Amino acid sequence: MKVISNNAKDRLLEAAVTEEKALIKVYGAGSYNEEKASEMREAYGENKLSRHQSDSVLKRIFDAFVNPFTIILIVLALVSFVTDVAMAPPGEKDPVFVIIVGVMVLISGSLRFFQEQKSDRAAERLGEMVETTAAVDRSPAGKAEIPLDEIVVGDIIYLAAGDMVPADVRILNARDLFISQSSLTGESEAVEKYGSPVENAEDDPLSCNNLAFMGTNVVSGSAKALVLAVGDDTIFGSIASQLSPKQQNTSFDKGVNSVSWVLIRFMLVMVPLVFFANGLTKGDWTEAFLFAISVAVGLTPEMLPMIVSANLAKSAVAMSKKKVIVKNLSAIQNFGAMDVLCTDKTGTLTQDKVVLEYPLDIHGNEDDRVMRHAFLNSWHQTGLKNLMDQAVINHVNMGTATVLKEEYQKVDEIPFDFNRRRMSVVVTDRTGKTQMITKGAIEEMLSVCSFAEYKGKVEPITEEVQNEILEQVRRYNDSGMRVLGVAQKTNPAPVGVFSVADESDMVLIGYLAFLDPPKESTAAALKVLKEYGVGVKVLTGDNEVVTKAICRQVGMPAQKILLGSDIEKMDDNTLEKVVEKTDIFAKLSPLQKVRIVKALKSNGHTTGFLGDGINDAGAMKASDVGISVDTAVDIARESADIILLEKDLMVLEEGVVEGRKTYANIIKYIKMTASSNFGNMFSVLAASIFLPMLPMLPMQLLVLNLIYDISCTAIPWDNVDPEYLKTPRKWDASSIVKFMLWMGPVSSVFDITTYLFLFFYLCPMVFGGAFHTLGQTAQIGFIALFHAGWFIESLWTQTLVIHMIRSPKLPFIGSHASWQLTGLTTLGIAVGTILPFTFIGAALDMVPLPGMYFPFLVITVLLYMALVTMLKKIFIRRYGELL
Repeated sequence: MKVISNNAKDRLLEAAVTEEKALIKVYGAGSYNEEKASEMREAYGENKLSRHQSDSVLKRIFDAFVNPFTIILIVLALVSFVTDVAMAPPGEKDPVFVIIVGVMVLISGSLRFFQEQKSDRAAERLGEMVETTAAVDRSPAGKAEIPLDEIVVGDIIYLAAGDMVPADVRILNARDLFISQSSLTGESEAVEKYGSPVENAEDDPLSCNNLAFMGTNVVSGSAKALVLAVGDDTIFGSIASQLSPKQQNTSFDKGVNSVSWVLIRFMLVMVPLVFFANGLTKGDWTEAFLFAISVAVGLTPEMLPMIVSANLAKSAVAMSKKKVIVKNLSAIQNFGAMDVLCTDKTGTLTQDKVVLEYPLDIHGNEDDRVMRHAFLNSWHQTGLKNLMDQAVINHVNMGTATVLKEEYQKVDEIPFDFNRRRMSVVVTDRTGKTQMITKGAIEEMLSVCSFAEYKGKVEPITEEVQNEILEQVRRYNDSGMRVLGVAQKTNPAPVGVFSVADESDMVLIGYLAFLDPPKESTAAALKVLKEYGVGVKVLTGDNEVVTKAICRQVGMPAQKILLGSDIEKMDDNTLEKVVEKTDIFAKLSPLQKVRIVKALKSNGHTTGFLGDGINDAGAMKASDVGISVDTAVDIARESADIILLEKDLMVLEEGVVEGRKTYANIIKYIKMTASSNFGNMFSVLAASIFLPMLPMLPMQLLVLNLIYDISCTAIPWDNVDPEYLKTPRKWDASSIVKFMLWMGPVSSVFDITTYLFLFFYLCPMVFGGAFHTLGQTAQIGFIALFHAGWFIESLWTQTLVIHMIRSPKLPFIGSHASWQLTGLTTLGIAVGTILPFTFIGAALDMVPLPGMYFPFLVITVLLYMALVTMLKKIFIRRYGELL
């Protein structure tokens, strides 16, 4: 291999069979400076996937304007264009319908486009706060963390447990490296990787055990690797479309879709009824067709996509100000709908500031020798240094640490993994003596220790000795401390052939007792989440005694704890029953956490999972909303929908509230629009049968709908009653249908009384006779006055219903709308009321109304509000909620 191939697959296959020294020479690898990195980036591309790049402006415009509702409007506009413009005789062409529908589509699409642009810009700014990095050799800094997109072909990178593999790489050397390749190959088990060349690479890089690939993650161990392919040239990038199936719809997506199709099906039933009713009773099928099209427009909630986008964007920005970053906008509503939060113990219930309280011998006496062994183990391990490793290192004073570093050299290590729950390093002193030093959970340490330093001597671990050890450990556990065992073994094996098998017949020399005290805010946070209807379940890998002690201190009932060993014996049906009765789970493996989350979801819960470790990633993906923190390991951050900048349950309260506000304001618009549209169309259907003319002209109906839609654009900024936020809410299309059937006919009652008042009293009084007795000119004026009267009454009732049903409380008294919504609806009513008195009203075939109409309007509106208030209370009593 003398030159670097331009083909990424060739580079992988050639590197797989090539020795490390030759590879380093060809790539000039070792410590690229920025100039060399720029050259390699220019030659072999950036470490970015095209599918992750932002959509083009044209694509965003298309997405903003194309949805089921705007498609309906566009089809209706095209039909009108053909009938009223293209095929109309000269002098009779009328493009007004097309123009008004076009304005509706333009307003809806433009608002959605600009809202999503604003949201994307905010997300990009927030994304910089949680950037994923990798350890890379760069000159002059040496080994340093840099953003993943700055990695280039030829870089030397370092991998440890919890890391995402940032590119396609050749492993140069590895220590018990296990990588999960399930995202590429579907293999559930992690694959061990090695640093030596393979004899035959064949034609499949995935079969080479010295290659690792972008999109996979390190389960355990550590490695040094050479970057061979980046971005779209990687295996993951080249087959992303096959490997990354379309994202599954969340409960939010399913909810919006179900509502959309309910409204569309309803429209498909109503529109033909209106068309045939008018055609048969009036005899003018062309006018009936145009009116039916207008009814279809009136039934189309074309602002729904914009309302959804605006709500999500607004909530994402609001949450960012409260230290909650939203990676997936759809997760906001799931956050609000969450009724069970699963969380790890460390750092959420506790302070995430682990302190080593005591290094102890077997009998519980403080022992500096145990401390020295623990330091050598924590200092020399190259895997994922957790909080306890840092606590051990920080506990040793600088002078002692310097001496230990000089006297002992690392020979090898066996990294931590979640099956063994321990890790080992092998060190040698100046005399050449080697020692394996192991630390880990007590139960796992006892399984590999045959001896203990007991009363100053190395004695076999008898049942009596083991009971004393466990009693000492239990005493510290009961105080809320976590205890690890420390063991050693002299001259375990010849250098270079150490393995897990050497972790046997070891000598237990003592314990390390750590304290991670509960946060002062935890008890209050748990109480607040309970008030919001969110149950908290603790899922931890820690032992049950420590977990019980911590939970007791923060006010969680700890009478019943389920262990991972118990779960292993249960089938899924049994587990689904048990998880409902249990809040604390201890000694769990990563797969057991996933099973618990899936069991909760099977029981109908909307489940969140808060975690920050590699062992939490699977459960986060399985949950409805994965939550992590900005300090989490790579795989945890990548698996999360929401990132917390502060690992505190109190921060979650803010996110839950914003999620519920989002749902509340979206469902407001849907129920308001569905019920008012249903009422109006029911009124239209009744009028079409009994009146000798159309109750409203198609153009008037479109203008009415346009004014209402513009008023609704302020709904995302509306206030939400504090009481409403206390309960998790799920999407239920059937509740929308029930609400529509209850509230819609209310407006029809007053529409019909308005018809009667206008047709039999006001219009005959103004024009001097009943409709059928008047001449053609007077009949035209009669109809214009009738249309103006119903236009204004319909606008008032349709717009005021926003205030009537936005809250179960009395409008304007018990619950106030936001100033934005109040201002825009007031403006809409004012404009619509003045319209018949203007030249625009005249162009729409309406005439000014006499003063005697307005007392009737006020009485009608007051009676309407009273009836809605009464029905609202009955509806709540019957169905338990309004929205």
